[in-house]
Amino acid sequence: MLRNLRIARVSSQVTRCRRTLASAAPQLPSEAHGHLPTSQSPITPKLHFFNSVMGEGKQIPTYRVLDGVGQPLDGAVLPEACRPFCLTPFRILTIVQIDEALARRMYEYMVQLPIIDNLLYNVQRQGKISFYHGEEATLIGSAAALAPDDEVLGQYREMGVLLWRGFDYDSVMAQCFGNQDDLSSKGKQMPVHFGSRKYHFHPISSPLATQIPQAAGVAYALKRDPAKRGRNCAAVYFGEGAASEGDFHAGMLLASTIPSPTLFIARNNGFAISTPSSEQYHGDGIAARGPGYGIDTIRVDGNDVLAVLSAVREARNRCIQQGRAVLIEAMTYRVGHHSTSDDSFAYRPRQEVEDRKRIDNPIARFRKFLDSKGWWSDKEEEEYKDKVKKEVMRAFKRGESLQRHELKEMFSDVYGGEEPWNIREQREELKSLLRKYGKVWQPWKSELQKYKGEGKEFLS
Repeated sequence: MLRNLRIARVSSQVTRCRRTLASAAPQLPSEAHGHLPTSQSPITPKLHFFNSVMGEGKQIPTYRVLDGVGQPLDGAVLPEACRPFCLTPFRILTIVQIDEALARRMYEYMVQLPIIDNLLYNVQRQGKISFYHGEEATLIGSAAALAPDDEVLGQYREMGVLLWRGFDYDSVMAQCFGNQDDLSSKGKQMPVHFGSRKYHFHPISSPLATQIPQAAGVAYALKRDPAKRGRNCAAVYFGEGAASEGDFHAGMLLASTIPSPTLFIARNNGFAISTPSSEQYHGDGIAARGPGYGIDTIRVDGNDVLAVLSAVREARNRCIQQGRAVLIEAMTYRVGHHSTSDDSFAYRPRQEVEDRKRIDNPIARFRKFLDSKGWWSDKEEEEYKDKVKKEVMRAFKRGESLQRHELKEMFSDVYGGEEPWNIREQREELKSLLRKYGKVWQPWKSELQKYKGEGKEFLS
């Protein structure tokens, strides 16, 4: 036992030492010895290792506009309100200081998200939908900073971006229930795997991080398109857990070596399901990786909607003007469970969550800012929440009552171009089984009633 204690103590000392060494910053040598050929790297006779992107080994700073009580920090500049995003050849913007209309709209969408989250979370627990994710963190600030025709590639938590662009509650419920109004995938996708050609929101994939290299390809396509070049970027959202995947590095490398206007938005909410961020990386978060790829990078307080708005707006401008990628790391905290299949209190104290909700709530912080301007009131809050709850419940009941698409849609839109042999084979196999059992076996008869047309295109 004493031997084990000694080993643990030595291991702890080694870990502390390693983290201390990790804070060492690169020392800039004099240029007396010249540079490497075809390089700006100065030659030095000193043996020096470094493991930090900041001078003096400091951590990367976090950009913030509002303090914890909703007041601008000393020296902070409030973001300007740009309206509208004009679809002219040169996209002219009207620029004013952030005004009441923009601030109220942002706050209203922030308030909507937890209301929808709570409803869909409870619906999933009742078995009416199969899966649900939810988080509000940095979504509205970033959505407000993007142009409505910028391409967005989300992970699982970006419903707020779609809502900001005009996606309505009926469309949300249609996708979650997979009913006949679901235009995202005609019922083929898991719930909250949204997609919308109209709102330039690419369909969500379940495999982690696949959207990151795809975004670099989308952005490169924008750069090659004369109608989009210098006008639009591709914004891709992902968590810090996804940044541990190889696809993250593939996407960053592609966007930096074949330059494209790719806006990488990493939501560092502290957990990849049950794995805390302290066990996901040893360096200084995700932002430290940007300079390694030659990408402009900023870390922002993801619970400060005005800081996110400013950071994403400036990042987007750099993407558009330079035709190159930018990385944003938004520091936030996942208050909810990872998903409806997760119980986060199994790996973190409930009190920790309650403390963060009380001390660093992004909605409460922005509400205090609005209060200080006289732009919101308790009465408006109550009336607005009541209105949203009623509209969400109406959409839920409607979505639950609708039938699914026709059964034949199961095989449509799976592949582009000529339909492959395996899809034709599977359709014929289903047709054969339905003709054999569809009219006589009760479980199949009941299931067919959920589809528009009740599968008659296969039974006739």
